[in-house]
Amino acid sequence: MARIVLKGIPVSAGISVGRALFVNRSRFSQIPREAIPDDLKDFEKTRLELAFERVREELATARGKVPKELQEHVAIIDTHLMISQDPKLLRSAQKIVVEMGITAEWALEKAEDQIAQAFAAIEDPYIRERIQDVRLVSRRIMDKLLGQPHALVDAAMRAEMSARFVMMAHDLTPADTIGLDISKIMSLATVQGGKTSHTGILARSLQIPALVGVEGLEEEVCDGDLVILDGLKGSIYVDPNEDELAYYSDLKYQFENYQSSITRECSLPAETIDGYRVNVYANIEIFEEVAAVLDVGGEGVGLYRTEYAFMDRATIPDEAAMTTEYSELAALLAPRRVTYRTLDLGADKLSRQFGKLDEPNPALGLRAVRFTLKHPELFRQQVRAICRASQHGNVAIMFPLISGVNEIDQCKEVVRDVQRELAAAGIPHDPEMPIGIMVELPCAAFIADVLAQEVDFFSIGTNDLIQYSLGIDRINKHVSYLYQPLHPAIVRSIKYVVDSGHQAGIEVSVCGELASDPYCVPILLGMQVDNISITPHAIPGIKRVIRQTTMQDCKNLLREVLKARTVAETNQLVRDSVFKRFPEELMFYSSLLD
Repeated sequence: MARIVLKGIPVSAGISVGRALFVNRSRFSQIPREAIPDDLKDFEKTRLELAFERVREELATARGKVPKELQEHVAIIDTHLMISQDPKLLRSAQKIVVEMGITAEWALEKAEDQIAQAFAAIEDPYIRERIQDVRLVSRRIMDKLLGQPHALVDAAMRAEMSARFVMMAHDLTPADTIGLDISKIMSLATVQGGKTSHTGILARSLQIPALVGVEGLEEEVCDGDLVILDGLKGSIYVDPNEDELAYYSDLKYQFENYQSSITRECSLPAETIDGYRVNVYANIEIFEEVAAVLDVGGEGVGLYRTEYAFMDRATIPDEAAMTTEYSELAALLAPRRVTYRTLDLGADKLSRQFGKLDEPNPALGLRAVRFTLKHPELFRQQVRAICRASQHGNVAIMFPLISGVNEIDQCKEVVRDVQRELAAAGIPHDPEMPIGIMVELPCAAFIADVLAQEVDFFSIGTNDLIQYSLGIDRINKHVSYLYQPLHPAIVRSIKYVVDSGHQAGIEVSVCGELASDPYCVPILLGMQVDNISITPHAIPGIKRVIRQTTMQDCKNLLREVLKARTVAETNQLVRDSVFKRFPEELMFYSSLLD
C-alpha cells in the first residue's frame, strides 16, 4: 500500500506517475501578526501601496510574455490586473491598518478574508470560486510585502526543474506558468481551487491531469516523493507500492489510447447506432473558448453566459462593445448555432456598477430576467447587441429564470420593439431570430405546455431545476447528499418539459452537469431531447457514448426508471444498465451519481 492516499477534486482527466515538486506553499506561518505604534501606520499604508504597484507591473510584464499557444489565458491575466487595480482591496487593508494598528501583512490577510466572506454567500458556484482570483492576486502582493520574489521565478527552483515532474502548489495562476517550461510538467495538484477554478481550465487546455482542493497536500508530500496522480478518480498515492505502480501504468496506457481514440472521432456526429441524431453544443463564458469548441467537435454554442463579460470590470460594456463581441463570435462559428443567454445577474453575482442589493436569500431574489426587466435600458442595450449580431451568423436569444407567460411577453416585446427600431434605421439583423427560454424553475416545468406555445425553443437548466425542485442548497455541505439528479421528481419533470416542447413543435435542449454525465445521458436520449450543451472538454467522450448506444435501449431504460419509486432504485437501474453497455468507457469517468 502507498504511504498515504490523498483525495481531491479531479478537474482534468488522466494519470501520471512521477516525482513531486512544490512551486509554492502556504505563507500562513510567515505572516507577521503584530501590533504597531501609531507613528508607523502611514509607513505600513505606504508599504501596501508599493506592493500593489509592484504586482501590477509584474502582471503587465507577464502579460507581454504570453506565448502564442497560451494566448487564450491573456484574459485571465487581464482579470488579475483589474483586481490589482481595483482600490477596494487596498483601501480595505489600509483602513484595517489605521483602525486596528497592525502590520500591513496582517491587514491584507484580514481584508482578503472580508472579501472571501462576501463571495461565500454567492449561490452561483462559478462566481463563488472567483474568490480564487482575489486570493491569487493577494498572494502575490503578500509576497512583495514579505520581501520574497515570487516563488516560481526563483532561480534555484528553476534549476530543480531539469526533469519532468508532478507540479504541486498551494495555488497556481496562469501568470505563474509563463516562466515555466510546460513540457516538464506531467500533472499538477493544488490545495486551493474548485471545479471551475482557472487551474482546471489551464490544465484542461494543456491536456495534463490535475486535481484541486487536495487536503493534506502540503503536510503529507515532500519534494522528490514518488506519487501517482489519478485525475480520473481524484486521488494521489504517495510512495506507492509495486502493485499500485503496475496498475496505474496500465491504466495510464489505456486512458491515453482512449483519449486518442475519442479525439480522432470528435468531428463525427453524435448519432446512435439506430440513427437518432443529437446535436452536442458547448457551454462557454468567454470569447476565448471558441477555439476549444471547434477543436473538440462542438456543433455550436448552446449557452453563452453573457454576464461574465460584466464581472470584474470597472465599467459596464456598452452596446457597441457587446455588438462587437457577439458579432465576432457568431461569425467565427457560422453556420453553427450560437445561443446568447441574456444577463443572469443578481444580488448573488452582481456587477459592482449596480451597487449592493440587500437580499437575505439572493438565489430567490432579484436576479436573471427579473433583474434585467427592472433595468430596461441595460436590457434593451443587450438585446440590440444580440439582434445586430444576428446578421453575422446563426444566432438565437434566450431568457433565464422564466417563471410564467407574463415575463415571456415582456421580453418578446423588447425584442420586437428593438427589431422594429433597427429596421426603421436600416440596420441589418435577422428578423426571424429564434427566441427561447431556460426552464429551470419548477413552476416553469409545471406549465411547460403553456410556455411552449410562446417561444421557439426550451433549454432545460438542470442545475437550478434540481436545486429548486428538491429544496437543496447545493453549496451547503450538510444537505448536499440530497442533490440527486435522477430523483424520480426530476426525471418526471424533465420528461414533461421535453414532451410539452415536442407536442408544440419546438426544440428542447438540456444544459447543466447532468448532460455531461455518461450515466445520465442515456436517460435524456430516451426522452428524445434534440440537443445537449456541455463544457467543451466533455464533448468528445459524450459523443462517443451516444454513438455506441441505441435509442431502443435508451427508451427501455427510461421506461424502467419512470417506474422507480426511490433515488436508490433509479441509480441502481442506471448503473447496472449503463455500466453493462460501457464497462471500458466508464472507468475513465466520475459521475454525479457517485
